[in-house]
Amino acid sequence: MSTYNKVLNDLAPKKFSKIGVVWVAVLSVVTLLGIIAYIDQIINGMKVTNLRDYALWGVYISNFVFFVATSFVGAITASILRLTRRKWRTPLVRIAEMVSVACIAMAGLTIILDMGRPDRLHYLFMYPRLQSPITWDVLIITIYLTFSILLLYIPNIPDFALLKKYYQHKPKWSKFYAFLAINWRGTEKQKKVHEKTIQVLAVTMIPLALILQTIDAWLFSTTFRIGWDSPNLGAYFIAGAFVAGTAALIATAFVVRKFYNMHEYITEKHFDKLGRLLVLACLVYLYFNISEYLIPAYKSTQGEIDHINEMFFGHFAWMFWFVVGGGLILPAILLLYRRMRKPFPLFIIAILVVVTSWWKRYVIVTPTMLSPLLPKQGVSEDWSSYFPSLHEWLITGATLAMALLIITILMRFVPVIPIQRTLDENGITNDENDDKN
Repeated sequence: MSTYNKVLNDLAPKKFSKIGVVWVAVLSVVTLLGIIAYIDQIINGMKVTNLRDYALWGVYISNFVFFVATSFVGAITASILRLTRRKWRTPLVRIAEMVSVACIAMAGLTIILDMGRPDRLHYLFMYPRLQSPITWDVLIITIYLTFSILLLYIPNIPDFALLKKYYQHKPKWSKFYAFLAINWRGTEKQKKVHEKTIQVLAVTMIPLALILQTIDAWLFSTTFRIGWDSPNLGAYFIAGAFVAGTAALIATAFVVRKFYNMHEYITEKHFDKLGRLLVLACLVYLYFNISEYLIPAYKSTQGEIDHINEMFFGHFAWMFWFVVGGGLILPAILLLYRRMRKPFPLFIIAILVVVTSWWKRYVIVTPTMLSPLLPKQGVSEDWSSYFPSLHEWLITGATLAMALLIITILMRFVPVIPIQRTLDENGITNDENDDKN
């Protein structure tokens, strides 16, 4: 087999293995349970949740912030690596873009899940108020999702043309990829337009990602609540997004390498670089965490002191220290050692960081919501606390499963690693064979 055909066979999308079929089935079941729970929520109203007047934003908004944060790495990592033209980035860029598309799609869906009247969603577009951060949030998410899809699709056009020929013995698949290739012939004119389009998208995605994270933070800070009333919140969210997104990229890259047998293309060198990036992200975010609590502690207003005591020593203490210690300090220390940046140890650390990143958003949202500006009067005692109901967990679990399902389905039909770019970077042409090597 020629080197050209070997690369094409290695990188072409493949059918699900038995493990893959089980994986899709499990994700589908979790998604179905969430859909059933959401239908019941629509029928019976928000009373099936534990959201109340003092906990307007609960696990749904925590989940929304997590998805927005995780999608950040797809835009920034993919865009910066595309613009720098470093060859080592080739196996990682498309994985990052898939993660970005899946997460930002679920972020948009989660907003709808949190609405008590989803039938009024169109009012956000019919009667937008520019004074409202929610209007800007919906607008930027829509634009960001569109550009994320374009940044995933357009670089794939040459690969779709290759797959059209690769599946000539399967007419249906060949026609499918021919449609996606939109008459790509690989002429010099097409290549110039194609490369220019990718550069424009990559440059545009960087400010879009920064704006998305900043608007998300402003949505919190404009509420004027203890814990959110900080001009630091925008940078705080961006730093946290680097941590969550980088960890998600590492975990996905490991799974792709393991189950798609991509050891030759996604090497230990890639994990070492990603491990270094995760160390940097954790240290930067740790700095912002210290800043976020040091200044309120120094000012020592009663509301801020009560909030900090609740976080450090009270009801949310175990969660807070689990997030900071297990999700920032411990990974930063462990990843300073080279052997911990090997694929499997790094994967375990990345999973820990992803889990703590999700709980970090819960810690950002819930304690502040339970510390209202006015005293609680004339309400039942259970309104003073919040923990998600079964409906909320099922619906939230369904969105996480759907994000993984989107990534899995994309990997079934879209090359996980760019084929044409891999061939070009290695100087491999169609008429090359093993005898020449």
